[in-house]
Amino acid sequence: MVIDATFWVGVSFILFFAGLIYLKVPQKVNEILNNLISNIKNEIDESEKLRAEAKVLLDNSQIKFESAQNDSKKIINETKKESENLIIEMNDKFHKSSEIKKNLAKNKISQMKEAALKEIKDNSIRLAVTSVKKLISTSIDKSKLDNLFEKNLEESKVALKKINS
Repeated sequence: MVIDATFWVGVSFILFFAGLIYLKVPQKVNEILNNLISNIKNEIDESEKLRAEAKVLLDNSQIKFESAQNDSKKIINETKKESENLIIEMNDKFHKSSEIKKNLAKNKISQMKEAALKEIKDNSIRLAVTSVKKLISTSIDKSKLDNLFEKNLEESKVALKKINS
């Protein structure tokens, strides 16, 4: 048998694998690979947990956001209603106060009218009495004048009582 270089390559190849097996290199490589696989699985599991937690937090925050939007819409609607009611109330108060002022002005005008009419009547009566006095004093003697004056004075008093009542 001829021992050549290929034989020695084959022998060294078998010895190399036998040495690897003797030193338990395949088991160590297997353990390292298994550790790496388990680490990767743990990281994947942890990332899945984090993703699930993030999804829960996102859902909760969306629910809170929607709730806040609904609350703000409710507050805005309530504020609109309150402002509309306040406007209506203020409008009613304005109309009531203007009606009261209008009535007061009418009453004041009618009182002033009545006072003016009374003053005109009083002045007219004084003027008439004064005119009658002058007319009588110039045309009639004193005794007739006194009788006529007292008669007219009584008639004027009666007329004034009728006017005042």
